[in-house]
Amino acid sequence: MNVIQCYAPTNDYSEGDKHQFYDRLQTIFEKCPTKDLTILIGDLNVKVEMYNAGYEDIMGRDGPGERKKNGERFANLCAFNELVIGGIIFLHKCIHKSTWTSPSHKTQNQVN
Repeated sequence: MNVIQCYAPTNDYSEGDKHQFYDRLQTIFEKCPTKDLTILIGDLNVKVEMYNAGYEDIMGRDGPGERKKNGERFANLCAFNELVIGGIIFLHKCIHKSTWTSPSHKTQNQVN
């Protein structure tokens, strides 16, 4: 079994930094034996939306909001390496979806 733990750059980072992160992550995946189970965990700072056309094998339709460029990069990485995005593959009650709540408790978000 291979476990990869990482912290991904947020949308505020430069495109170069984000590109470098995903290139390094792909290099790590390529070093993992394909017969082994590989698990990716960490703070990936991405949103993957409910619309999953083209990604049905790796994610469900229970993601929040709109997929940003980081979410697209992450979905492509998962598809290429045959990873399943576990946090959104199954339906969840709304009260169990948010991973971040604003200090005022008025805004909630689900960031994978």
